[in-house]
Amino acid sequence: MNVLLLGSGGRENAIAWKLAQSPLLTRLFIAPGNAGTNICGTNLNIDILNFDLVKKHVLENNITLVIVGPEEPLVKGIYDYFKADKELASIPVIGPSAKAAALEGSKDFAKKFMAKYNIPTARYSTFTKETVEEGVTFLRSLRPPHVLKADGLAAGKGVVIPLTTTGAENELKEMLFEEKFGAASRKVLVEEFLIGVELSMFVLTDGNSFHILPEAKDYKRIGENDMGLNTGGMGAISPVPFANAVFMDKVKQQVIIPTIEGLKKEKLDYKGFIFFGLINCQGNPKVIEYNARMGDPETEVVIPRIKSDLLALFKAVADQTLDKTTIEIDDRAAATVMMVAGGYPEAYEKGKIITGLDKVKDSMVFHAGTKMDGANVVTNGGRVLAVTSIKPTLKEAVATSYESISKIDYEKKYFRKDIGKDVLA
Repeated sequence: MNVLLLGSGGRENAIAWKLAQSPLLTRLFIAPGNAGTNICGTNLNIDILNFDLVKKHVLENNITLVIVGPEEPLVKGIYDYFKADKELASIPVIGPSAKAAALEGSKDFAKKFMAKYNIPTARYSTFTKETVEEGVTFLRSLRPPHVLKADGLAAGKGVVIPLTTTGAENELKEMLFEEKFGAASRKVLVEEFLIGVELSMFVLTDGNSFHILPEAKDYKRIGENDMGLNTGGMGAISPVPFANAVFMDKVKQQVIIPTIEGLKKEKLDYKGFIFFGLINCQGNPKVIEYNARMGDPETEVVIPRIKSDLLALFKAVADQTLDKTTIEIDDRAAATVMMVAGGYPEAYEKGKIITGLDKVKDSMVFHAGTKMDGANVVTNGGRVLAVTSIKPTLKEAVATSYESISKIDYEKKYFRKDIGKDVLA
């Protein structure tokens, strides 16, 4: 099979690394990719939101399967573009239709979906400029802290949690009137704050059946002890110790199955990953959000724990024969620590030469924001590298990742030193 994987981050490097191991693979192309994906296949330096250009390369390279990593092409309808094109219609796309991707593309849509299918979530309401005063009234009916979410895509950063009601009122007005998160915050959801511990769940579905993938816990804040600004994610662990069999069965029965059944009832085309951002509230799961793709950096701990042939699973998704397959999961623990650029998630510099990658022997280094500059690998994003280790225990996996990080260097490198510490304690 000739496969095209769309994306350029650590998620795509982890998926490319796994696909490259498949005996079904003939050639792997990654667009636009990074310095790490280039080791797994051939990078195509193209704009993946230019669907006409994607089509050109699909036909030129005899692509037989397309896998979509990030959310933006999905929300903008790449699945539908292929289905509507006579030359592309027979080429499967792993990812949902635009209407189904609204589970991620519109938080308001996702909340209404959850309400319709009795999927547990936080109390909420949605507001615009015209209804901002109603929003203020609703805020005052909730106990602080408050959760405010931009309705649309905001690169994982459209959520703020003011600690006071006054702060929340000011934030609501800033999001709506000043479009703090651009067009994404023309509508804003106000939610009750749920107390509990978060975790991420993932399924791979062909629209009828599904496989549950390993769960993960990620660390969003830039600073230790979850302090400071939100980021795209500073690290992740899998499995999650508190996600026991009783809790996981509740997730399956109360969240996953109703979601899959709801998608079918709504006649929404969904062939791909579903991400469930969950919170464990005194042993009961509630959904914080959906994503229409794998999370990052959770992918970097989930994919290494999948022992089955990932490309074979994708083929079964495309053929809608997933119910005839099994998935084997490694029972060892995985931990990934993100190495980021100095200054991230605010202003940071690119082009810093990375050294020591060849010295890492006991971990996998998935590239997130890198590129080749001549013979050098250089930084090319805020999140630079995901250093992942898989070991018999979580303690060993975490320690190994930090040991590997000590061998890698670039100017102003930064990483959190407490990934996994909360659950190990």
